[in-house]
Amino acid sequence: MRRCPDCTVAVEGDWVRCPLCGTELLGEPVPGPYPTVPLRFSRRRVLRVLLLSSLAVVLLSFLAQLLFGRDSDGIGVLRSVWLGIVTTWLVVVMAISKRRNLAKFIVYLVLIAGGICVYWDYLSGWYGWSLTYVVPIVCAASIAGLVITARVMRMEVGDYVVYSGLTVLLGLTPIVFLALGWVGTVIPSAICGGLSLLAVVLLLTIRGGAVRHELAKRLHL
Repeated sequence: MRRCPDCTVAVEGDWVRCPLCGTELLGEPVPGPYPTVPLRFSRRRVLRVLLLSSLAVVLLSFLAQLLFGRDSDGIGVLRSVWLGIVTTWLVVVMAISKRRNLAKFIVYLVLIAGGICVYWDYLSGWYGWSLTYVVPIVCAASIAGLVITARVMRMEVGDYVVYSGLTVLLGLTPIVFLALGWVGTVIPSAICGGLSLLAVVLLLTIRGGAVRHELAKRLHL
């Protein structure tokens, strides 16, 4: 059995360093007392599907540039879709790497990406492209990442409730900007709002009974 020379504790399993202090363990490893729980999804399959989907979106954006967006403004708008692809990748990779506080990470991601683009738009003379395109695309991409996470990973019922509330918040943000008249084109905000509604329905139907019970318990109904 391996032992830590600093903590003087015995460590079972395939640990190379002490889980308490990080010191390299001494001795021969022994099998751990707990069985290895296999993943309920394939990381390789998730990343392969996400890669193919991302490539398809990029190719479609190139096609749209050739057909509709030959001017520099149109190309810039279409390339903002790529920011959504990066956002989806970040959300899914963070989820499958078992990072905690995924909801907090998504909120920070949307705030940072949206804030940088709004400031950039302001410095360039304020054309409104940040609120019209970037914020709805980032919010919609985060919602897509949440849906992928919910479909391929097993989560606690409380996580479904949190993610459903976050999906509503992400969907309402572009709608609020649209209602205030801060956006120039309705379509991106409308798409984000519709995607949010579909995502909430999907999240609540994956484990419908348990989610409804959890909501009733939290709301004291």
